[in-house]
Amino acid sequence: MNKQEKKLRARPEPSRRVLVAMSGGVDSSVAAALLKKQGYDVIGVFMHFWADGGAGHEKVGENIRMNIRMHSNKNSNVCCSLEAYNDAKRVAQKLDIPLYTLNFDRPFKEAVVDYFLAEYQAGRTPNPCVACNKFIKFGLLLERAKKYGADYIATGHYVRTRKHTNIGRTNTNTRIVLLKAKDEHKDQSYFLYNLTQKKLAHLIFPIGDYTKDEVRTMAKKMGLPVHAKKDSQEVCFVNNDLKSFLDRWLKIRGGEVRDIKNKKILGRHEGLVFYTIGQRRGIGIGASKPYYVAKLDTRKNILWVTDNPEDKALYKKDLVAKQVSFVSGEPVLPLKVEVKIRSTAPFVAAVVSHKAGQNRYKVIFKKPERAVTPGQSVVFYRGEEVIGGGIII
Repeated sequence: MNKQEKKLRARPEPSRRVLVAMSGGVDSSVAAALLKKQGYDVIGVFMHFWADGGAGHEKVGENIRMNIRMHSNKNSNVCCSLEAYNDAKRVAQKLDIPLYTLNFDRPFKEAVVDYFLAEYQAGRTPNPCVACNKFIKFGLLLERAKKYGADYIATGHYVRTRKHTNIGRTNTNTRIVLLKAKDEHKDQSYFLYNLTQKKLAHLIFPIGDYTKDEVRTMAKKMGLPVHAKKDSQEVCFVNNDLKSFLDRWLKIRGGEVRDIKNKKILGRHEGLVFYTIGQRRGIGIGASKPYYVAKLDTRKNILWVTDNPEDKALYKKDLVAKQVSFVSGEPVLPLKVEVKIRSTAPFVAAVVSHKAGQNRYKVIFKKPERAVTPGQSVVFYRGEEVIGGGIII
């Protein structure tokens, strides 16, 4: 335990102390402001993650002191750049709350970046935000909250929770349900299916009942200096140039592009890591008609494509998901649900039919679905409630 943590633990410990993950963005800033207004003892924390090429920082025990070089480093992690830190600090000063920095550089590299690279190398398309939420934000940070004497952590995620009580003949059971956000365009429940009852008991999502426009309006009325700050859309440690990032970190070799119907060689690909199932643009074979990625053959290093957007090779009637997690424990199967097979995909009807191994389950679609992509997550919903999810294999 470092000096900051000892100092906080020495203070009288209120029952409503909350650690708020502050990124310097409008969402987490409003989350902190709302909690303080509600009477919580709010402590802000700014998490420092790994950055490609080094972000220019000096480690100081469990915390960090950021160097000005971070500001100009084009490869700095956008989640924890010097600009982001300064924005978080200005908000904390405005709210009159403490702000501490936590160095999660190494665990972030191991749990998120290394996983991300290994998945691409294996011909799959990973979702790093799912891994970050599972292992870092709602893993390490939740553990660290105890050292700060906090009973809860809060973030600016657009998602809701609610206590649900089942009254039976012999007993009464209360659980916490995970729900989609009010703002369907900003809903982030897809990325949080790994949350469990044990974790949800210590989590608060203050902005899940608001739309993005409402959050910005509140931020402006509160005088928060980040009320008009733009959202970050890219993978935080990639900074918009995925090809360059993968080139630097992976051993990549080109190979043949073949038509999946007649096996004809159509050209050469730059490396299977640069393609994903269903992709149309950027295949680079100079054809007079569009082609779609149908299969990545990592054993033979062949990129299989089709010129038919309705080709059966692009569709699957079912899938198997691994590392499956259920928010409220395993339900009775088979279970009718709606699923998302990508964060931007529409909801489709399916059945979680049966176990297919340790933490593996088979999911059968009501009708064949296009571009089911290994490495992405399939998330199960029942109405507004998140039931669980897993990684497509």
